[in-house]
Amino acid sequence: MIARFLALVILIIISPFFLMIAILIFMEDGRPILFHQKRPGQYHKIFYFYKFRTMKNDTPEVATHLLKNPDQYLLRIGSFLRKFSLDELPNLVNVIKGNIGFVGPRPALYNQDDLISLREKYGIDKLRPGITGWAQINGRDEISIEEKVQLEKYYLDHKSFYFDIKILFLTFKYALLGKGVTH
Repeated sequence: MIARFLALVILIIISPFFLMIAILIFMEDGRPILFHQKRPGQYHKIFYFYKFRTMKNDTPEVATHLLKNPDQYLLRIGSFLRKFSLDELPNLVNVIKGNIGFVGPRPALYNQDDLISLREKYGIDKLRPGITGWAQINGRDEISIEEKVQLEKYYLDHKSFYFDIKILFLTFKYALLGKGVTH
């Protein structure tokens, strides 16, 4: 409940910035402003995950890493938003709705069967997903699925309020540096 209230307060505070990003996306490529996608959450419960749209409207509907030249589909504002993880700001709506928390494993794509089954094997699927997590600050897009799951298992085994604070602090640090995003 505290996370939901905090997310609402943050969303209100950053709403002018949120609006500015929405206007820039609209000016470059029209609507929709937000991208939403079905994702499996805690115990595989499906929910809609929200982000700012960073890809052009004519982008094929496949994972970014499967596109031959993903940069050709990125909005000009999109690469900036991704570099500094600003495309994730609408995740606050998911926190308010209770689908995710601030810290936990990032929600998998609904078709990432390998990641989903490994998470299930190690009990990670029982955790509430988060905006950021231990795997995000230790490699994010640069690590294999197996490495990601091992980092998430470490988080599961060491989960605490202080560990969450450490992860949040490191997330802000790396977001300001634009660290860990490959596409």
